Amino acid sequence: MEKEKTQPKIDYMIVLLMILFVIYSCIAIYSANSAYVTKQIVWYVIGLVAILVTMIIDFDRFRQISWILYGLGMLLLLGLEIIPEGDFVKNINGATSWYQFPGGLGSFQPSEVMKIFLIILLSQIVFRHNEKYPIRTFKEDLMLFMKIILISGPPLLLVMMQPDLGTAMVLSAIIASIILVSGIKWRYIAALFFSVILVISVVVLIYFLNFDFFVEYFLGGDSNSYTLGRFYGWLAPYEYPTQGFQLLQSLLAIGSGELIGRGYMTEGVRIPESHTDFIFAIIAEEFGFIGACLLISIFFLLIYRIIHTALESNDPYGSYLCTGIIGMITFQVFQNIGMTIGLLPITGIPLPFISYGGSSLLTYMIAIGIVLNVRSRTIKFMFD
Repeated sequence: MEKEKTQPKIDYMIVLLMILFVIYSCIAIYSANSAYVTKQIVWYVIGLVAILVTMIIDFDRFRQISWILYGLGMLLLLGLEIIPEGDFVKNINGATSWYQFPGGLGSFQPSEVMKIFLIILLSQIVFRHNEKYPIRTFKEDLMLFMKIILISGPPLLLVMMQPDLGTAMVLSAIIASIILVSGIKWRYIAALFFSVILVISVVVLIYFLNFDFFVEYFLGGDSNSYTLGRFYGWLAPYEYPTQGFQLLQSLLAIGSGELIGRGYMTEGVRIPESHTDFIFAIIAEEFGFIGACLLISIFFLLIYRIIHTALESNDPYGSYLCTGIIGMITFQVFQNIGMTIGLLPITGIPLPFISYGGSSLLTYMIAIGIVLNVRSRTIKFMFD
């Protein structure tokens, strides 16, 4: 006879990790630009409310409104393309990605919440497909793959049109992570992976062999585009010091931190956008290699706990939700830290839970609420 094994309803390890993120974030933002720390605390309070609301609703209910959320996200993304730039639609650093609230209330980036909406809908699609086709052939796998592509394509295309390469890459990571656990046979996934690598290799080859063709067909004929400037700044920052200024300053700040850092609030290297995209450089400069590694370890523990939740969930839909969130957080942490140390191109995406930014922070707090929701409704049995 099966007997339920009593377990806590809340994952207190995740709660502790979130408290550590709040401390790290407020300390780093206060040092980078003290004017933003109060706003960040307000957003953390709003995020806490969002977590509680997300936990109250049974995560299985998300499946029932998944198409509504997806449609809402698409309308918000389409609005950025339809509404002319002005008081309501905002362009920052060459990307039309924000709605501006009146009265100085701040701005809202719809592509951030679209990450959550896409995870909810893709998880629903995979769950329903696997429920309908328990025995799979190539035809069923192809059907599922086409469903995922048809659903993911429109928001991905709209985000790239803004253009917002960083968010497009995060959405791609979400799609890839859900495909990995969707039940599609590994040989088909491997074929898809190598096809993507081949396409990327061809684009890179065109860039080096025929730059004019690359500019004409991939950049719309604009050789001075903001996106291309970022790639120049990444590949050759010393040859293009203007485009590579952020990266050079970031590397200088991280290097000056050495093992234990230069000390909190010390007069250091000036880094543009230090309270948002390059917050990791501030942490590494002031707290050194040890402080930076501690932060990375906190992220590692968070991802580990979410993986643990996904594996233990009794509901496949809950596992798919957690998998999409794992892909989202893991890639964004890897991309943000990678760009600050010169391993990856600068894409302008924030460091989750640490960088200043209301839309991003709220999105990731909702994601944590979903994980805690799945965890609290997971029942362990003595004789599983």
